[in-house]
Parts: sequence; structure tokens; C-alpha cells
Amino acid sequence: MKVVSLIAQKGGVGKTTLSTCLAVQAVQDGKRVLVVDLDPQATASFWSDIRKKPDDPAVMSIQPVRLPAVLKAAEDAGTDIVIIDGAAVSKEVAYSAAEVADLVLIPFKAAVFDINSVAQTVQTVKQVGSKFALVLTFVPPQGKETDEAMGIAEQLGSNFCPVLIGNRKAYFRAQSTGLAVQEFEPDGKAADEINALYTYMADQLAVRTKGKGNARKLA
Repeated sequence: MKVVSLIAQKGGVGKTTLSTCLAVQAVQDGKRVLVVDLDPQATASFWSDIRKKPDDPAVMSIQPVRLPAVLKAAEDAGTDIVIIDGAAVSKEVAYSAAEVADLVLIPFKAAVFDINSVAQTVQTVKQVGSKFALVLTFVPPQGKETDEAMGIAEQLGSNFCPVLIGNRKAYFRAQSTGLAVQEFEPDGKAADEINALYTYMADQLAVRTKGKGNARKLA
């Protein structure tokens, strides 16, 4: 079983949206998936509540103290991938989520306040020694954000995910209807971004996928 944690110590960066979209992509890839919602706002759980197929993927809202037991139960049940949606602002939750992860994805926007918060998140992840990468979100059609973000990653000694997540209305519209964007708009650019991000995630985890990328064995 592999564990992927999405954490950010600032809200509004697309953490829950990416968590649910990646979970759906993993289900479409034939994986048994659990989303663990550690956010007190329970946004991922609300998304699951309004979803027409709420158990696909399964979403569980828990307190961080229950995380080890839930992961053990998920592994015993034959789960392939657990995606943890961490809580914004809480350093303790970020630490708990990073500590159990095989891969941490840190979504952020190329803005001054986001840079300050992402530096704190990176420091937390480095303390536990987990593999991680920064994921740039809300990227406008034009601008210097990509170059700036790569510079930030270099300054922080961080891996920079090559997949950019655009500022697209499809993400918000899909989320509000209990769908992942690739279900809402299968042929759209946002769906392509999620597919590429999932492929990147699977490659980092060394997980075999049904896509066009290199096959990897599930450890």
C-alpha cells in the first residue's frame, strides 16, 4: 500500500480538489483507494456526501490521532493507495500526514504569502524525511509564475513537479457537484492536467499504471 499526503499550511491552494481528483484517477486506474480527510472543515467528506457514487473512492473523516489505526485497517483490507487530505494552517496535522507518507505533494500559488507558508510546510516535511514535491496551482494562461515557482523550489531545496495546474473554472464546477474534473469534463485541459499529475505521482511511487507511462510494480 502506498500513502500520498497533500498538505499546505495555507487554504485556497487546491489541496482538496487535487486529493479528490487524484483519488478518482486512481480508481479509474483500477486501484482500491481511500481518501483520509484530516481537515476539520471536512471538504473532501462533503464532496463525497454529494457524490452519486460515494464509495468510489471511499472517503473517511478522522482525527489525526486515529491515522495509524486507519492506515493499518486500510492495508489489511487490501487498499492500494491512501490519499490524505491534510488540514490547512495546522502544523501538527501536516507533520502527522507527512510522517506516514510515501510521497507528499505540496500545492501552492506563486504569491508572496503562499511562498512564506510553503517554506514552513517544506521545513515540516524535511523534519520527517518524506519524499515530496511542490505542485504549482492556479496558474494563469500567461505570466512569469512558472519561472518564479521553479526559483522558489530551488531556494527551498525542493523538487518541483513539472505538471502545472491551471486556474480553470472546471475544477470548481466539478467539485461543487461531487465529481472529479476528469468526470465533469473528460476532454478538457483540466482533465489532462490531472492525468499528468497522476502519472507523475505513480512514477514517484513506483506504481504500475494502465496509462502510457512506464510500467512500475506496486511495492
